[in-house]
This record gives sequence, C-alpha cells and structure tokens, in this order.
Amino acid sequence: MAENSPRSPRLTTGAVARRLGISPTTLRSWDRRYGMGPAVRDGGRHRRWTVEDVAVLEDMCRLTTSGVPPSEAAGVALSRATRSRTAATGPMSPADGARPRGPAPGGGLPLGDIRQEFRGLARAAVRLDGPAMDRLLAGLVHGHGLVAAWEEVIAPTLHAVGRKWESSGDRYIEVEHLLSWHVSTLLRQSVGNAPPGPRDAPPVLMACVPGEQHSLPLEALAAGLAERTLPMRMLGAAVPAEALAASVRRTGPCAVVLWSQSRHTADRTLARQVAATAFGVRGARTRPLLVLAGPGWGNRAPGPGMIRPTGLREALDALARHCAAVAGPFTT
Repeated sequence: MAENSPRSPRLTTGAVARRLGISPTTLRSWDRRYGMGPAVRDGGRHRRWTVEDVAVLEDMCRLTTSGVPPSEAAGVALSRATRSRTAATGPMSPADGARPRGPAPGGGLPLGDIRQEFRGLARAAVRLDGPAMDRLLAGLVHGHGLVAAWEEVIAPTLHAVGRKWESSGDRYIEVEHLLSWHVSTLLRQSVGNAPPGPRDAPPVLMACVPGEQHSLPLEALAAGLAERTLPMRMLGAAVPAEALAASVRRTGPCAVVLWSQSRHTADRTLARQVAATAFGVRGARTRPLLVLAGPGWGNRAPGPGMIRPTGLREALDALARHCAAVAGPFTT
C-alpha cells in the first residue's frame, strides 16, 4: 500500500484496528476485497502496517464515515496515496516495491447525497467514533440547515440505531447513547450560539409528559426556535403534571409543547387541562396554544386550542405564526 523503509515502525493488525476503531476482521476483509493490506509482510504471512499504510486506512475510514461506499472509498484512498507518493518521489513502477493498484472505482467522491450522510453517521456511531460524529453533525447542519439535517439524517439515524439494539438484546445500546449525547451537544450549542429574541415576549414552554424520557426531539425544536429568535423555556423529560401546571401559570407562555413518544405516555386528560389553563390579570386572561408533539398522540383530531404537527418544520412554522400573532409590541 505504501513504500516501506526498513526503519519504519510496523504495527500488528490488532494495534491498527484499535487505533482506527474498527475490528481486525474488517481490516482483513479490506485487504482481501480492495487490496488495502500492507505492502510488506513478516515471513510473507503476518500483516505488519507502517505509518504510511495506516494513513491510507485513516483516509478510507474518513471516506466511509462520510457515506462513501467501501469499494469506492478504497479506490479513492489508494488513488490519493499513489498521487501523493508520485508527487514526492516521481512515478513508481511495480518493480520499485509497491503493489500495483487499479483505478479508483466510480472515478471520485460523490457529494451532497443525503443517504450517504445517513450511512456515514450510522457507521461513525457503530464505531463509537465521537470526533467523527461531531464533524458529520456540524457539517450536516451547516450544509443543509437544522430542519433538513434533523428530519432527513439525524432522526432517521437515531431510529435505525434504536431499532438495532431493540432487536439484538441491548447489544447496540451504547451506540444509541453515544449518538444521542453528541446530537444533544450539537443542539444545545445551537441554542447557545443563537442571537437572543425579544426579552419580554411570551415564551414557548416545552416539556415531556409524565413518564416520558425521550426529550431529544424537544431539544431539536428548541434549537429551531432559537434559530428563529423565538423565546422558549425547556423543562425536559418526564415533567410531573403539577409542575407543568405551575410552570404554565408562572411563565404565561404563548404556547405549550407536550412531547409523547409512546401511546402509553400520551395523557389526553392532561392535555385538556393544560389547554384550559388561564393566566394573566383579571379581565385579560389568556390561554396557551397547546402543541401535541410526538407519535404517542396518534392520529386522533386534537381538541379545542390544540394543534398536532407532523414534523419539526411544521411545528416551527406553526409556532412562529402563533408567536408573531400574540407577541404584538414585544416583537418591535
């Protein structure tokens, strides 16, 4: 894979696998399928990897993490290594000691395919590659915007990983937990980096219903509201009914978002109580718009004073319109 000097340090397959965060079986498979093995082997059998070999493998990992199929990633990584070596030493023939390589499959690196980014994020999560997940998530939001990144890549990846561990006896639960943590970090950074909204405008109050622990979709909504400079208050997971009612009366929100992931947690009695909660001075009392968010609420028609958006973009658009209508002088 690269020209090797007798003085170059050589690593075992196990050491390289640990360094890259992949399995030794994957390395051996890449060698057999794509010619990604070391150019020199001890005794002709045992793989020993130099720094140059590992650099090509790292390029391969970066490409597959970005969503490029392994066969094409191998071709691109090998082609880059050959060009770099040629630029440094001049053209090299097979007789110079390097194994000959074929041309890169596909002819280059495809960009902008959302499905490739989905696969790349999933692969990084399975490898527990935190830095790669951070890079991919930041690139997704920067390149596609928060809403598209969430709806087309982040949420589907979270669902896929969740289904994987549910069907495999908790084998991949660490993957879901790490991915969720990195997604949550990105979303909270987005909130912190957003410009402040009108200070005295009534906020959007967000909470998970009692017993509901899945708060990550609410964090995505919070990031979207912050991006639109709409004030909000996040109460988070499993908020008791009494605490929710007290928060509504104390903050006087223009809207309340209740998230339910499962029909077991969706409490329509609580929803009706929140929608009917009045606050403000006597003679000018008002009630919040209630947003029923999450699949737990099902497809039943919402009650009076409620809406049931089907996605992040729809929820943000509806809240932006409602907040603008009730804020009045606070938005000037």
